[in-house]
Amino acid sequence: MTLFVGLGNPGSKYENTRHNIGFKVVDALANSLNARDISKNSFRGILSRNTSSLFLKPTTFMNLSGDSVQAVKHFFKIELENIIVIHDDIDLPFGAVRFKKGGGHGGHNGLKSIDAQLTKEYIRVRVGVGKPEHQSQVADYVLHDFSKEELTQIDKLIEHIVLASKMLMEEELIEVKSKYSLKSIEGLRL
Repeated sequence: MTLFVGLGNPGSKYENTRHNIGFKVVDALANSLNARDISKNSFRGILSRNTSSLFLKPTTFMNLSGDSVQAVKHFFKIELENIIVIHDDIDLPFGAVRFKKGGGHGGHNGLKSIDAQLTKEYIRVRVGVGKPEHQSQVADYVLHDFSKEELTQIDKLIEHIVLASKMLMEEELIEVKSKYSLKSIEGLRL
């Protein structure tokens, strides 16, 4: 069983923020694979499943995402190598997509929380959201909505990540990296 985790914050206030790209991808992925809701309070998130996969959106707020992931991992006895976390990454330009296993959290509080609960050896789908001019603006930047221009491209980007995520269930990480990594949103226009 594969567990896909989309990171974000619950509530309509955060729905279209850069920090919530993980939620958007997991929603689209679960929908495309006909998953049904199986949420329970003990999962501390919105959880759906189909025959081969689970799709989790922690509702703990970003800083405690690991609590939700750990609860689902434990309940369903998911192996670490079968956990795929989809998250925003300010160190990548808007629309860039990278895949990796393990590594640092880069200051991302959702990843910090998951690392503290599980260790770092899960697969990550890093979605570039760009970065603000000054380091002091990071929190404000990720909690703001995508720009109008970015919103016109977000559906294509999500579609690309959904396709790549499906391939992660069938192919080795190195194959998915070579086929689906993007340097920026421009890569989608090829």
